[in-house]
Amino acid sequence: MYPTTLTQLARANPFSAPLFTLQKVEEPHQKIQLKRQLTPAGDSCEFGSQKYFILCGFGGILSCGTTHTAVVPLDLVKCRMQVNPDKYKSIGNGFAVTVREDGVRGLAKGWAPTFIGYSMQGLCKFGFYEVFKILYSDMLGEENTYLWRTSLYLAASASAEFFADIALAPMEAVKVRIQTQPGYANTLRQCVPKMFAEEGLWAFYKGVVPLWMRQIPYTMMKFACFERTVEMLYKYVVPKPRSECTKSEQLVVTFVAGYIAGVFCAIVSHPADSVVSVLNKEKGSTAVQVLKRLGPKGVWKGLVARIIMIGTLTALQWFIYDSVKVYFRLPRPPPPEMPESLKKKLGLVD
Repeated sequence: MYPTTLTQLARANPFSAPLFTLQKVEEPHQKIQLKRQLTPAGDSCEFGSQKYFILCGFGGILSCGTTHTAVVPLDLVKCRMQVNPDKYKSIGNGFAVTVREDGVRGLAKGWAPTFIGYSMQGLCKFGFYEVFKILYSDMLGEENTYLWRTSLYLAASASAEFFADIALAPMEAVKVRIQTQPGYANTLRQCVPKMFAEEGLWAFYKGVVPLWMRQIPYTMMKFACFERTVEMLYKYVVPKPRSECTKSEQLVVTFVAGYIAGVFCAIVSHPADSVVSVLNKEKGSTAVQVLKRLGPKGVWKGLVARIIMIGTLTALQWFIYDSVKVYFRLPRPPPPEMPESLKKKLGLVD
């Protein structure tokens, strides 16, 4: 029997992970039966199947592409506040100056690269997150998957975002160039050949390292905070188990948890976001040079705008993503519970 201190530690441990797959067994017919237990009647596919991953990726395209495009005006003002704070002094002033100089249509600058770039990012972010979550869970095993579930969320989301940023980088560079250099180019078709002619292929990927610096912490917080917030909401706030909640009630919980996660995401990733905005505007600068020039105060310019934008974005992204899962009847595992085998080891059951 484990000592009492270990039992208490396991109960309070914040680093834990949900039961996504069961341990492998020797007999093939037993394995098939266990997989069926993870695929209740009414689901359109098996959890972890190829169809499941494809539809999760499609949900990522919808959730990221549409939401980022919808907030392009706020993103444009935020970027201009970061690269030219003397001219764009606040959110309201930034909107006023932009409309005065470019008209209302000027607020939509960069919408095309935003839609394409963040659609590709969403495909990789959500699709690969599901892949890595199951892969790492299989590597850990049933009991460690539960005990270290927060660590699993962090590792899976970081792995997914690494590839997502490679897909995002070219369009992010184009978007920032259009939004922050008046007169350089007004459309995607004008900007891409001009950037390539002036700086070559490197122009589209010079911001990938700052993107990793910004997006990987952001995504780690986005997924880990969301997963744990959902778990706590169902445990302490929602008056009934998730299995007894309607689909609409479940989606409300998803939205609330997404917004909470989004606020933390904006804070941890904002300094790197400021560097990315300035770096993609300037030629020949490095991330270290930009960081030194901005200083401790400069990297936090535009934070309020980004909290509003990212909080709303994250909430809507999780809402859309979960809605896609509901619409296509994808398996949606319930909040994690301690495996019976672990309860017995810790002396929590007879």
